[in-house]
Amino acid sequence: MNVASLFQGVSLLAWLAFFLSVIFVVVQASRGKAVKNGRTILIVVAVAAIVLTTLSSGIVFVNPQERGVVISAVAPKGYREQALTPGLRWIIPFAESVVKYPISRQTYTMSIAPSEGQIFGDDSIEARTADGQKVLVDASVIYQINPEKVIEVHINWQDRYSTDLVRAVSRGVIRDAVSQFGVEDVYSRQRAALTQMISDEMAKSLDDNGLTLVDFVLRNISFSDEYAASVEQKQIAEQQAQQAKFVVEQRKQEAEQARQVAQGKADASVIAAQGDAEARIIQAKAEAEALELIAAALADNPDLLTYQYINQITPNVEVMLLPSNSPFVFPLPTMGPQEPAASPTPAPAE
Repeated sequence: MNVASLFQGVSLLAWLAFFLSVIFVVVQASRGKAVKNGRTILIVVAVAAIVLTTLSSGIVFVNPQERGVVISAVAPKGYREQALTPGLRWIIPFAESVVKYPISRQTYTMSIAPSEGQIFGDDSIEARTADGQKVLVDASVIYQINPEKVIEVHINWQDRYSTDLVRAVSRGVIRDAVSQFGVEDVYSRQRAALTQMISDEMAKSLDDNGLTLVDFVLRNISFSDEYAASVEQKQIAEQQAQQAKFVVEQRKQEAEQARQVAQGKADASVIAAQGDAEARIIQAKAEAEALELIAAALADNPDLLTYQYINQITPNVEVMLLPSNSPFVFPLPTMGPQEPAASPTPAPAE
């Protein structure tokens, strides 16, 4: 409770005490019992009530979130040119009065939902897009009274600034802005640009009338049932197209994967074949080099071949005796160059 309210309460109690005192004095007088100093008591109580009433009507407490417009019977313009700032302030009793205005932020909502906005029922803004489609816009305007222009607001709008200014301006600006965009731009690509356009225009209009736009919220945009159905069908078609594209891409990836696997197998076969060929070449070279070494060894030591021949007959035979006139079981390898076989001598003719 502030001091101004306290003085008002005390002044009411003083007047109550005065009327009770009058009643008491009158009742006692009617019974023939005069109240000692009754007149003096009434006068004192009446003076106290008048003083307290005068003080209470001259003291005004302005809250921090308020500004006070002083309506004055003695000022040349009928009002003080400076609004009262927060705190305990003094005005001329009975000649001046104060109208308080909030300077804190306020919100005005226009919604299709019956209980969300300031007006009960459907309060959305009906507008037409550039291509003639009807849309319903839900919006909220967050604003505040400019403390420096509170007297201007009082003169022009009084307490009607919310309904007659904010509501009217916002609905008109929204309709004008929506009419500059196509329906697809409104609900998708250009929604941010639409919101910014509305905010800029509203800020200018409200500032010209003493209000400051804090924020504009484009809550929702609704369409006609027919257009909503067509949009839904379009979205379904786009989703199906995306799904088909995904399937095609998946098939391409699977085919590419199979091709890469086949290519890998082919490359592996080629590499294996090349490895086998190289191994055979290396083996052939080794065998050729071994034969060259054997041939060189035999050329230097002809008896080596006979030794190897005998050694390979059997590992268990160390000495073998044969009659001198018996041929070898196995022919020994020819040592040295081969003599050409003699041609048989033809028999003499008889």
